Amino acid sequence: MTEIIITNARQNNLKNVSVAIPKNKIVVFTGVSGSGKSSLVFETIGAEAQRQFNETQNSFIRNRLQHIGVADVDKIENLNVPIIINQKRLGGSARSTVGTATDVYASLRLLFSRMGKPFVGYSNVFSFNNPLGMCPECEGLGFVQTVKVNALIDKQKSLNEGAILFPTFQPGGWRLTRYTLSGYFDNDKKLGDYSEKEMDRLLNAPEHRPKKPSPEWGKTVKYEGIIPRIEKAFLKKESKENITRKEALKNIIVTKPCLACGGKRLNGKILSCKIRNKNIADCTALSIDGLLEFVDSLDSNTYEIILDELKKKLRNIIGIGLQYLTLDRATNTLSGGESQRIKMVRNLGNNLTDLLYVFDEPSIGLHPQDLQNIASIIKQIRDKGNSVLIVEHDPDLIKIADWIIDMGPQSGKSGGKIVYEGTFEGLKKSKGKTGLYFAKAPKANTQPRKAQDYLEIENAYLHNLKNVSIKIPKNVITVVTGVAGSGKSTLINKVLPEFYPQITVIDQSLFAASIRSNLLTYLHLSDNLRERFSKANHVSPKLFSKNSEGACKNCKGIGVEKIDLAFMEDIEQPCEVCGGSGFNPEVLKYSYNGKNIIEVMDMTVEEAIDFFPDELYHLSFNILSTLGLGYLTLGQRLDSFSGGERQRLKLTRELTQSDKTIVLDEPSTGLHPSDTQKLLDFMDAMTEKGNTLIVIEHNLDVIAHADWIIDIGPGAGQYGGKVLFSGTVTELLKDKVSLTAKHLRLHLGKPPIGD
Repeated sequence: MTEIIITNARQNNLKNVSVAIPKNKIVVFTGVSGSGKSSLVFETIGAEAQRQFNETQNSFIRNRLQHIGVADVDKIENLNVPIIINQKRLGGSARSTVGTATDVYASLRLLFSRMGKPFVGYSNVFSFNNPLGMCPECEGLGFVQTVKVNALIDKQKSLNEGAILFPTFQPGGWRLTRYTLSGYFDNDKKLGDYSEKEMDRLLNAPEHRPKKPSPEWGKTVKYEGIIPRIEKAFLKKESKENITRKEALKNIIVTKPCLACGGKRLNGKILSCKIRNKNIADCTALSIDGLLEFVDSLDSNTYEIILDELKKKLRNIIGIGLQYLTLDRATNTLSGGESQRIKMVRNLGNNLTDLLYVFDEPSIGLHPQDLQNIASIIKQIRDKGNSVLIVEHDPDLIKIADWIIDMGPQSGKSGGKIVYEGTFEGLKKSKGKTGLYFAKAPKANTQPRKAQDYLEIENAYLHNLKNVSIKIPKNVITVVTGVAGSGKSTLINKVLPEFYPQITVIDQSLFAASIRSNLLTYLHLSDNLRERFSKANHVSPKLFSKNSEGACKNCKGIGVEKIDLAFMEDIEQPCEVCGGSGFNPEVLKYSYNGKNIIEVMDMTVEEAIDFFPDELYHLSFNILSTLGLGYLTLGQRLDSFSGGERQRLKLTRELTQSDKTIVLDEPSTGLHPSDTQKLLDFMDAMTEKGNTLIVIEHNLDVIAHADWIIDIGPGAGQYGGKVLFSGTVTELLKDKVSLTAKHLRLHLGKPPIGD
């Protein structure tokens, strides 16, 4: 029972993988993106462990638990109960905060209910989700939303012509009938010709029964103005329709801090309760390390247990490098890496043993200094008697492994095999891409490009920046470094564009795309592919579109079916008619170059380079391959891309640019070290075309490659916001203060500098 034994795993690209994984060890899975690491760790081991654990629960609980799918494997023996900590963003509603997600707010509420003066009630009244504690004006949200009338209606149109510019209020929409059948309006009259009374009735009238409605008016139906109706349906509650109308709502809604509570979410009575002149909202607005400083200053023998518990929770958050967050920050604003570390905090306090912890690149978004803390936490989890599986690219976390399983040799169909299994020392002698990387000594840029001109920022003080003035060289690669929360992104992503609005910021944000968008639609190649199928088979190109005649009739081209479980979460599963492809099975009889449309959409970029012999496709596909994205499939949905993949895909549109200033926010995210070199070559090519590249990065290979480095720090949050260093790599290596310098010396095998 000392090993998890897997027999013939075939998930995705895995080639009948059989392997024994030691228990109670830190096992790191390495390999290039698309080599099969996640297929083995998450979709095989994690999925099967989760499925078997779920089977032990009753049906109500089972349907509320995480579902990863059914693994394609002959057998897995000796599994433990899994704790799967992935990078899926925490999300949540506006009522979910860092404080509620980490359970720190519960301890803080308890503290204020005991130590706060005057006494205003027990801990539950300090909750902004409790009617007794919430601000009555914003109902505990901290903000109020109002409708922009000019964006909601078009005064040049009548009701029948679609004057109300919101889904379901337009012609044919069911909500419009409340107005066209009310008997109040001439439905063909332009809204610009309405009297003041008519306009007020259309927009603001409270709920009532109309006196002379049309015969089709329902007996129990009441009339209500558009604005209160939208507020009730979309703004005053978290509903499924609210989520589906997100884009439309964005166009007509203005969000402002609540004037009644000043954005603090709680009512005046609750905010009157204070400890050392701070109310509970003041505490949640402090950074985590600032809050710990405040709690450390409190002294009470009576409530020592509460204080100790609160301190322990706060130290755990600081230990994973999130000391710069505030408890009042909404969880839906956290990055994938921050979300994963919040999930880690939840598991630090438990005393459970013999669990199977599964991590997905816990290094993402972390400075090498913060990585030491993560490594320490992972070792603690192992030492308590648990097994730890980590999918990882970062050299520092790979080095802490007790056992390494390297997947490859390449990605996609050329991957799915175990290239090496053993210790780190043995990995350096192995022939896979990971082994070859560690066998080669890293190099520093000793001949940086020289700048002729500079971008200048003067007296920046946004967020934690301490009146920063800095010159950023043009036409070179500048890497901006510093621990997470030091102020890098504030300086480069927020302040720099204020001084130079023309710069291009390529970040990891989601694409503004629908659920139907895929890699080919992003590259503007979908129409061409449909034309090729059309000419080869003498049929309409619409047959090869999931949004048109080629759509599966069952799932309408989406490829998945949602099962509504009423009061439980919806379940999404592949459509049983089309198998998840989104295409009508009838379309599969048509082929182009020997392959049907689904087979083409399932191709990886690398495979497509050989399949399409012409320049139109080669240009885009070769760039993707150069950026380490050759494993992506042509039909992969854009909403399934990771942050790093999204950013590198956006980069493909900048290749032909010159004389531009381009900001990249951690472009190495999710890249295997061998692919990081491809990224560096790409960045060099961009710079040689006369572009200025400003790169926010933690990756030591990228830092070592820079022409110029700006290091922000020294710490995070209130302890950051200063420029510690500005200069070349050679100069940085001599710096005694910078934490980045310390870790770069270690990375390059250089001796530490004495105090």
